[in-house]
Amino acid sequence: MQSRWLTVEDEALHLKGEWVLAHYRSIKQAIGAIDAPNDTTELSLDGIERLDTAGAALLIQLVGLERVRDIEQWAPSLPAEQRALLLRIADSTNESLDVEEASLSRPVQALVTVGKQMEGLWHQQRQLLAFVGLVIETFARLLFTPRRWRITAMTAHIQQSGFNAVPIVALLTFMVGAVVAFLGATVLEDFGATVYTIDLVAFSFMREFGVLLAAILLAGRTASAFTAQLGAMKSNEEIDALKANGLDPVELLVLPRVMAMLISLPLLAFIGMLSGLLGGAMVCAMALDISFTQFMSAIEDDMSVRHLLLGLSKAPVFAFVIAVIGCLEGFKVSGSAQSVGAHTTSSVVQSIFMVILIDAVAALFFMEMGW
Repeated sequence: MQSRWLTVEDEALHLKGEWVLAHYRSIKQAIGAIDAPNDTTELSLDGIERLDTAGAALLIQLVGLERVRDIEQWAPSLPAEQRALLLRIADSTNESLDVEEASLSRPVQALVTVGKQMEGLWHQQRQLLAFVGLVIETFARLLFTPRRWRITAMTAHIQQSGFNAVPIVALLTFMVGAVVAFLGATVLEDFGATVYTIDLVAFSFMREFGVLLAAILLAGRTASAFTAQLGAMKSNEEIDALKANGLDPVELLVLPRVMAMLISLPLLAFIGMLSGLLGGAMVCAMALDISFTQFMSAIEDDMSVRHLLLGLSKAPVFAFVIAVIGCLEGFKVSGSAQSVGAHTTSSVVQSIFMVILIDAVAALFFMEMGW
């Protein structure tokens, strides 16, 4: 289909002419004569000669708010003033929708809010999956070209995210191990089975607490740092400068952080397991009169290496998810300090949620497999 204002060719929509108030009625009729474009429809705005608020409103009605907000990604050749006009009209349209929703009854408002949150969660997960694919593709592309590996950057991130986190991980897991041992001894004392406190501490820390506590700490400590670092670079247009110089931000900024986390978290999880066992051994020695030698002998006799390996096997998955979420949220920063704070908070919440979700799925899987 062809008209003075738009052309449809091979699932591609080309807009052209003057989208101004003087031609409002004609443009609206032309829009009504075609099928609404979907997310896969290719759009071209190169033919637009003039654009005012009336034409921008029609264009937003045709394309949709979500796609207009990403106009810098799919229409970079559009003049900056026209992009700014479209974004401003989109923001105003969104504000008017919020005003209309405020006039609705409370039950309807609650349903609208739930719907918006579910839609936002769906788009968020799609973005995360796409970014995961991009990171894996970049890693596979660089795997056999060692000269492009960022060893120095990766080493610096290992020190920041790994070595500097050893004290807090060791201290937290030590205290949690002591608490688990104390609670176990208190409950098992009624049954005359306080000796099994050793198995309780060893089993819980080898399979769950060691890696889970380390991952949660890094989700709050390192994922937020990644988001803040990349968000500040985005605000200062340093990432745009890298792209302008022909450099890949994923290769330079994301992969070193992901590789550092993949190395750091398993080591921290192992340290957390040892610290938790040490905390449990201290409580057993003080409250149950079980010496450290007896504690270690009981672990050697009753606990299989399988439990240690199952716990450590989850560490690389947690590390990858935490690093990817932290970097993605950093790239999503829009430029203001408020945006940096919002996405930093979002990265911490998402990382902790995903870590606990994956841990629950892994626990169910291991139980069904009899491991």
